[in-house]
Amino acid sequence: MKFVDEARIKVVAGDGGNGCASFRREKYIPKGGPDGGDGGNGGSVYLVADSGLNTLVDFRTQRMHKAERGQNGMGRERSGRKGQDLHVRVPVGTRVLEGETGELLGELLHHQQELLVAKGGERGIGNVHFKSSTNRTPRQFTHGTPGERRELNLELILLADVGLLGMPNAGKSSLISRISSARPKIADYPFTTLYPNLGVVSLGSGRSFVVADIPGVIEGAAEGAGLGLQFLKHLSRTRLLLHLVDVAPLDESVDYAVEVKQIEQELSRYSAELVDKERWLVLNKKDLLPDETFDERCRELLEAVEWDGPVYGVSAVTGEGVKSLIGDLMQRLEAIWHAERSLDEETDDESWDPLRG
Repeated sequence: MKFVDEARIKVVAGDGGNGCASFRREKYIPKGGPDGGDGGNGGSVYLVADSGLNTLVDFRTQRMHKAERGQNGMGRERSGRKGQDLHVRVPVGTRVLEGETGELLGELLHHQQELLVAKGGERGIGNVHFKSSTNRTPRQFTHGTPGERRELNLELILLADVGLLGMPNAGKSSLISRISSARPKIADYPFTTLYPNLGVVSLGSGRSFVVADIPGVIEGAAEGAGLGLQFLKHLSRTRLLLHLVDVAPLDESVDYAVEVKQIEQELSRYSAELVDKERWLVLNKKDLLPDETFDERCRELLEAVEWDGPVYGVSAVTGEGVKSLIGDLMQRLEAIWHAERSLDEETDDESWDPLRG
């Protein structure tokens, strides 16, 4: 299935049903009075997160989503039926933006989470509500109000714990295929990866995390060069980034320090939050170099970029150093999750009102 992470749709809620102007007409009751019923409310449109979906491709062909109109009121004080709500399924991780203003309406981050995007119209009332001692034959009734209509921009942002970052052909796809069951396309030319891939890394019962591999980032990605602008957003929800560097490129004139700084610059241009995210440096293709050469290149790179974070030397092809890397990643993520849960518990305690319980 083709991966599509953006779509534009139109949602139309149902109009409210009209009220009814009717008078009771029965044998032996010549002046029965008004008995017009109310209309039904229009159906609303909801977006519902579904963990079984992983793309917005269906919205490329089905752009209009319309809820049911409320039924009109009827005589004998019969109310019209409410219009049926429309529930539109979207992948978990979908961000919903108002089409014209770009306002963020909400994010669907959990399975079965719902977001109201278009409210149904209110019902009209029948003439039975207008009778009074001075107006015994009212002919007034009200029409139902129109349902909301909106153009929406949907953006799917992958939910992953770890994001792989690096220049084209740095070995990101090889690494994700080594540590998970993901099988992205792998070749010896740049931009082999054309869309994000997700892989689940399992270290035993109850210990696993999700890794996202995005297309390679090049200079100018934050302004739209290559595929960077389209997919950099998928790193925004990760908790940690792995910055892969190819230490054995075919072109020996490549300056690794310049490449690392270029990517840092693109992250900064795209988002201040993204550039401040925790990042580990992973020097890939270690198997292609003698140990002395690898150590020398590693030392030169760290001095040139003034790196003070974690550094790992690995070979995504042979698996050298990979086990240590994913083991440390698991421990770090478990510490992050524990801190997040503790913060949530503290927030809940502070918001507790003793009067309400």
